[in-house]
Amino acid sequence: MATPVVMPRQGQSVESCILVEWLVAAGDSVKTGQEVASIETDKAVFEIESPAEGTVLELFFEAGEDIPVLTTIAAIGNPGEDIADLQRGTDAGSAAAVPPSPTVETAPARTESPAMPAPSPAPVEPAAGRPSSSPRARRRAVMAGLDIKQIGGTGPGGRVIERDVVAVEQGRARISPAAKAAMAEEILVAPPSGSGPGGLVMTSDLTEAAPETPAETVIKVAGIRKIVAERMHQSLASTAQLTLHTSFNAAAVLRARARVKSGGEARGWPNITLNDMMVFAVARTLRHHPELNAHFLGETIKQFATAHIGVATETPRGLLVPVLRNASKLSLVDLSSNLKPLTHAAQSGKIPPTDLSGGTFTITNMGMIGVENFTPVLNVPEVAILGVGGISIRPAEIDGEIRFIKAIPFSLTIDHQAVDGAPGARFLQDLVSALEGFELGND
Repeated sequence: MATPVVMPRQGQSVESCILVEWLVAAGDSVKTGQEVASIETDKAVFEIESPAEGTVLELFFEAGEDIPVLTTIAAIGNPGEDIADLQRGTDAGSAAAVPPSPTVETAPARTESPAMPAPSPAPVEPAAGRPSSSPRARRRAVMAGLDIKQIGGTGPGGRVIERDVVAVEQGRARISPAAKAAMAEEILVAPPSGSGPGGLVMTSDLTEAAPETPAETVIKVAGIRKIVAERMHQSLASTAQLTLHTSFNAAAVLRARARVKSGGEARGWPNITLNDMMVFAVARTLRHHPELNAHFLGETIKQFATAHIGVATETPRGLLVPVLRNASKLSLVDLSSNLKPLTHAAQSGKIPPTDLSGGTFTITNMGMIGVENFTPVLNVPEVAILGVGGISIRPAEIDGEIRFIKAIPFSLTIDHQAVDGAPGARFLQDLVSALEGFELGND
């Protein structure tokens, strides 16, 4: 019996994953543990490994599709094995239905029980002497009212696969694998219809593209970008956000940073940054302000005795927030040593989902890229987020004299449903005091 390759569940809150790319093709031989696909959650990118040794009999989904977890996405076995039981796109009794292609509008859903999968159309047998067609392609053709015998295939051996049917539905050119490879190497364009079977575009049909700068670029909102968009909208729609602004004299933290750079290595210190110092001061200050170290849950507010600090991190895939657990219990050296691997894992896309959840307070630092002031958006259900701006020169009264200082601004956004302005202001006062009196070794 063929073995299913299943879309894994990456954490309890993950309901679906995006298939980034296939690392194998139908007909390839694979070994147990070999990476066969790359998938993306709202957190990071992962690879799926083959659960068995054998031949890739069929790939049930195209790259770019958003697929429910625990769905069968491919079949591995011996050539010629029956895979009919796997072609519903589910594994081990899961009732997750195979989603339609995201590029095609579908008809409104019928008012049937959502637990009942849609019945599969009767398979259309290929004509004698013609290449075969995949079950998904046959189902799609029947539903679209198309004669699959008239559709040219781009799968292995000319097999008709689902993307060929989708292409006919959309009226766009179907391109042979060789033509696609040629288009990837050179600036070539395909005509609306080619000279191959069923209008398949062959390499000989390609023409040189006229150099042109596009007037606009359309980017699909998917993956991390889609999740961030949804969460930011949810945050603003479900909370009463109030932002308080202040700044602190950065002289003490700059002196500490200079000590680290000049002699930290000899003392066995890691490369402690200004950001590490601010995360450390925030974590320690939250010990005395539990109303800021909390979650707003609608009917209840949950306050935490220990601060688990989320640090907003820019990555090639979008904004991620790795969480430094028990930050309020760590020394500065331990905090710095533990924070760096977290942010590096997030930036490389290899961070596990468990390190991206459970935060009680978030810090986002835009000062490192030149922003002085901004309004951070709450990472719900947290009730507070601290924005850090860039260093600027400002006048200040010191010992009765006006002097110019290097100041770092703070912007504290709170959920006014859970926290009033005065507790937020007192937290900022204590945080400023801690940083203006900052000294290395004050753990």
